[in-house]
Amino acid sequence: AAEPWPENAALYQQLKEEQILLSDNASSLAVQAFLQMCNLPVRVICRANAEYMSPSGKVPFIHVGNQVVSELGPIVQFVKAKGHSLSDGLDEVQKAEMKAYMELVNNMLLTAELYLQWCDDVTVEEITHPRYGSPYPWPLNRILSYQKQWEVRRKMKAIGWAGKTLEQVLEDVDQCCHALSQRLGTQPYFFNKHPTELDALVFGHLFTILTTQLITDELSEKVKNYSNLTAFCRRIEQQYFEGHEKDSSTIAARSSKRSLLR
Repeated sequence: AAEPWPENAALYQQLKEEQILLSDNASSLAVQAFLQMCNLPVRVICRANAEYMSPSGKVPFIHVGNQVVSELGPIVQFVKAKGHSLSDGLDEVQKAEMKAYMELVNNMLLTAELYLQWCDDVTVEEITHPRYGSPYPWPLNRILSYQKQWEVRRKMKAIGWAGKTLEQVLEDVDQCCHALSQRLGTQPYFFNKHPTELDALVFGHLFTILTTQLITDELSEKVKNYSNLTAFCRRIEQQYFEGHEKDSSTIAARSSKRSLLR
């Protein structure tokens, strides 16, 4: 745990241009933002089989020394054990509040992204299946896509989302954004002047929603209704990503329709 952070630390995700989906892109960007906020360098490596390389079956995952850790929560704990934390300055009440808002983001935004990708029929046919199966030949591409779709839809049924309409899901997203907007207010970050894991998580999801081309703009429009949230995304993009690019595996080169700054 006391070992210094190695220069060859790597973050793995799926192929950016043709394969990665909205939810995985958002999760990967959240981890990249968290590591940037901790001032810990990491190289982004894109692999078609990243999902299958991950110990949890989810991306992103980081390879640091001889350790492999996947998903934001465990990565935050791993980094903390190495002596780096964004939330040490918070008191116990603030830490509990931060965790509650992170749960809200995961329960609402991440679930809405998964719903849109795998339960909205038009999006499934036009975006999800072609992208998810893109690295593989036919019929493996279709088999893997349907397998993943069945897995996600089973999860949606278990949490009571399977019967929701797209309008109801978008309303949930709006309520989540409203709660985040209220909490942020006019502060630069959710807990005033310094970013925490919550800021990294919210940025990852909102920035990806704002910059990813989908069938319609309905999802991004929900976020755009809250000017302090879009300003928050611009601020983090400028502070932690603009000018930090060491190679093409960066925020600017992601599979997106635009940077917020353009």
